[in-house]
Amino acid sequence: MSAEFWYMFPLGIAMTAVGIASGVGGATFYSPLFILGLGLPPPLAIGAGLIVEACGFGSGVYAYLRRRLIDHRIVRAMLVATVPAALAGTLVAHYVRADILKSVLGMGLFAVAASFLRTPDAVSAARLNDLAEESPDAAGTCLTTARGEEICYTVCNKTEGRLISGLGAFFMGAASSGLGELNGYFLLQRCRVPVRVSVATTVVVVAATALVASIGHIVQIGRQGLPKLVTMGNLLLFTVPGVVIGAQLGPMLADRVPDRVMEVGLGLLFTITGGLLLVEAGLN
Repeated sequence: MSAEFWYMFPLGIAMTAVGIASGVGGATFYSPLFILGLGLPPPLAIGAGLIVEACGFGSGVYAYLRRRLIDHRIVRAMLVATVPAALAGTLVAHYVRADILKSVLGMGLFAVAASFLRTPDAVSAARLNDLAEESPDAAGTCLTTARGEEICYTVCNKTEGRLISGLGAFFMGAASSGLGELNGYFLLQRCRVPVRVSVATTVVVVAATALVASIGHIVQIGRQGLPKLVTMGNLLLFTVPGVVIGAQLGPMLADRVPDRVMEVGLGLLFTITGGLLLVEAGLN
């Protein structure tokens, strides 16, 4: 092991805090960084990004469990679709050319950016942030938070949710991005689940699915020889402690930063990163 990637410790804290606060998968940040900044091959970068995501979101799960904001029924329903889909994506990633993976990831980031930059109408914005609009009698689900606050809502078409999350999980396994964004789209925009419950529940689904997908990538990378596993180990040595700390700061950041400020900032970041990935893919 070496200290080659020491700077990933402070970067890990900052990037994971933002990812946990927004519900966006951590690998959406890390895989492009590993490809563009460190020059790693896409399969290795995606595998390392998913390991980081599993560690960071796993720590975030603990933070949201303490706040009692996780809908466990939604988690169980979605994992049935996301786990096998993510494993299928990991297999695809190791048999597709690097420039194609970069292009897919770049276009995926553009789609994510568009979802963040789109201005919600006044009615939708009010609905997403009103945690008490639906009465307990009319709602299908009610959660009581650690602060004693009751949050009531109704989850819409679960079959549609499984299909959407399964598609996102496939792209997560293949290109590291997709599950957190599509899961958030279904819960927030399709079902109008309150923001805090949606983000907390998405964090659990992403953490569990990323863990399974990362194991699939480790197995595939291990077949390619020890040097690539050593490179991954050196990278994770400093990145993982940073993401564990950042995951604990994420929920606090979510409480302090206005939703729209977070969305616009992430939208601009993903637009720039997606463009750089497409340019690099075109040059190969």
